[in-house]
Amino acid sequence: MPRTKGRDIEKDYPKAAFVAKLRRLADAIEKDERFLISVAGERVYVPARAQFNIEHERGSGEEEIEFQIKWQPEPAATRKKTKR
Repeated sequence: MPRTKGRDIEKDYPKAAFVAKLRRLADAIEKDERFLISVAGERVYVPARAQFNIEHERGSGEEEIEFQIKWQPEPAATRKKTKR
C-alpha cells in the first residue's frame, strides 16, 4: 500500500467561512453522509464512519477547544463522488 505524506497544519478562517464549514459538516453528520472539505487548498474526504470527540486544553494563559474528527483512510478506488 502506498504511503501518504504526513500533514499537520492549522489554518485560520474568517468567522463566516468557519461557520459555513461547520454547518455543512453538521448537515453531513446528521444525514450520515461523507463530507468533503478543503483545508489550505487540499481536499479532505471525511467518511460517514468517522469518530467525533471534543478536546479542551488549558495552560499558559490560554484555553483551547478542538472539535476532532478521526478515521482510517479508505483506498481511493472505493471513494464515491461527493457533490460540493
